[in-house]
Amino acid sequence: MIKSKINPILTLEYLTSQPENKYFDRKSAKIKASDIADLVVAFANAEGGTIAIGISDKTRTIEGINHCGVEKINSFLAVPKDCCKPMPVYEEEFLDVTNSAGQKDQILLLHIHASVDQIIRTTNDSTYLRIGDKTKELKGADLRNLEYSKSSRHYEDECNMDASISDLDLEVVAEYKQYIGATYLSMEQVLRARGFLRKRGCDEYLTNAAVLLFAQNVQQFYPNCRIRFIRYEGSSAQVGTSINIIRDVNIELPILKIIDEAKRFISSQLREFTALNQKSGKFQIVPEYPEFAWLEGIVNAVTHREYGMAGGYIRVTMFDDRLEILSPGKLPNVVTIDNIRETRYSRNPRIARVLTDFGWVRELNEGVKRIYSDMREFFLDDPIYTEPEQSVKLVLKNNIVMRTIRQSARIEANVDGDIWNQLDELERKILTYMGSRSKVIRSELVMHTGKASRTIIMRLNHLISLGIIKRNGRINDPTQTYEMV
Repeated sequence: MIKSKINPILTLEYLTSQPENKYFDRKSAKIKASDIADLVVAFANAEGGTIAIGISDKTRTIEGINHCGVEKINSFLAVPKDCCKPMPVYEEEFLDVTNSAGQKDQILLLHIHASVDQIIRTTNDSTYLRIGDKTKELKGADLRNLEYSKSSRHYEDECNMDASISDLDLEVVAEYKQYIGATYLSMEQVLRARGFLRKRGCDEYLTNAAVLLFAQNVQQFYPNCRIRFIRYEGSSAQVGTSINIIRDVNIELPILKIIDEAKRFISSQLREFTALNQKSGKFQIVPEYPEFAWLEGIVNAVTHREYGMAGGYIRVTMFDDRLEILSPGKLPNVVTIDNIRETRYSRNPRIARVLTDFGWVRELNEGVKRIYSDMREFFLDDPIYTEPEQSVKLVLKNNIVMRTIRQSARIEANVDGDIWNQLDELERKILTYMGSRSKVIRSELVMHTGKASRTIIMRLNHLISLGIIKRNGRINDPTQTYEMV
């Protein structure tokens, strides 16, 4: 298989078939070398990227570069040095290919690294930024905002003097190597190639980004690499004797594990209700929020938070009528509340790149746009973004009135009034919980009620005997489910 050694995910098939994105662009070798200067600058000012020269950007056919001659090839190689100021960090690579005419040829790859602490410009003082698959020139306020944003990019690239290779989770690193098609490389080679292992004097050290992503025990180095989930009863937080916290859980894992665990746990806390499918005309069980909306909110918080902020951690707060996701650090200044749907700029480009490789981070700014569209498809209000106290908050509102009506209607349809009056408080609490879900397992009810498993079993058996609910699965199976009849 023909692929890049510097970025193994860039196979020949990828280069010729995939659409251009925030990390990749293709150019015909017929263009003037100076014409790619704006693209080099745009990649350097964003999250880095690769330019494949020798592939038609219109037809995606392999034209090659050999017909250009040595002088023009050298002029392509010199663009970062001769047409940009200051010169960005970059690597060059030639891939041996067969061109569309069936002849042996080459493709030139220019791998442009993200500029951490300075803005890269063309020699005529123009500044560009890669946003999705477009190259945008920045002027005025946008340019000033980019200047401000560069100051917060240091942290992920700083060396962690206390961590070593032995502190990394080898299984996670191996999984990453597999994702990027680099299983043939050693762990150190992969870390070094992606900027996670840096020289300082005579020694090499892991960067903060490497430890945050791959550490076995990330809390040892970054106690606030965590997601705190708090669930309140009602629509406001109470204190003192009226405190109404139902759940308070900390998820403390490295970045590459914390999203999976947050997805698993938060999904278990969300309710379901019945809604009319307007296309089919049938009632169906739907989640409280579209999964993509809240999960993308979590992913964005993990990807773009300011990890260098002391005392800051991601907080997910669930109320009866809304879900709030709070992330440390304000929006990178290129991104504003007004342009958040269209503009993307990562505070942590290396972390973002890895999460993109794992499929978590969406390209072309699809993520935020889809949060809006999915909420509307569920007939819910638009998401609300704010920036309170050096942080970013996303609020997703549900339709509590309709949910409550549907939940009550479902219970009334299944439970006769006289029978309801005979039930104790715990049995009513169980039925109310089940009224917002299609199926539940016993451990959910234990968690929700705070009662012992044996107590829950007794109440479930009583409700089954009354014909209100039914059991699915074997009696002794802890994963058996219960649902309303």
